[in-house]
Amino acid sequence: MIALKPEKGLLLVAEPTIIGDTSFNRSVVLLAEHSESGSIGFILNKILDFTLQDLIPGLKKSFKIYNGGPVEQDNLYFIHKIPDLIPESIEIANGIYWGGNFEAVKQLIISDQISDKEIRFFLGYSGWDAKQLTEELNSNSWIITEHQDAKDIIERPYRSFWKDKMMELGGNYMLWSNAPENPSYN
Repeated sequence: MIALKPEKGLLLVAEPTIIGDTSFNRSVVLLAEHSESGSIGFILNKILDFTLQDLIPGLKKSFKIYNGGPVEQDNLYFIHKIPDLIPESIEIANGIYWGGNFEAVKQLIISDQISDKEIRFFLGYSGWDAKQLTEELNSNSWIITEHQDAKDIIERPYRSFWKDKMMELGGNYMLWSNAPENPSYN
């Protein structure tokens, strides 16, 4: 049963039932866009072994890179909370923005005017065709939830994000929050 309808700025929390899905197991996805033609989001809690410096050698800061999802994993995306410094940003929800002028981002990094508390980088994104997300919601693959403060989503510790969301949901989800990621370890 779907309590909230998908819309940009909301979170998709992977149901424990999608165990075995390497892309989305224990994922928390920020919906950056949702319309009748489809949805786009970024997985917030799957870190990669790369840093921004690995991908763009001229940049001296080592911002972490997250796995945004299985689509276009050769492209770099970012969310941030400083639209006044990054032109062409698209608002997702109050205080959180997607994309913008990457040359401006590079200059902010070079001049040390931006920190990892203000921006998060992703390789790839999560995407759904027109009715695909609705079908996944109806099959109980995801729970739609709000996040109290959209601006703190970038600073949120990625390791405990899914578990914290399970705890917030309460009930049977609290049991899943302490289950091992691989059930065979149980």
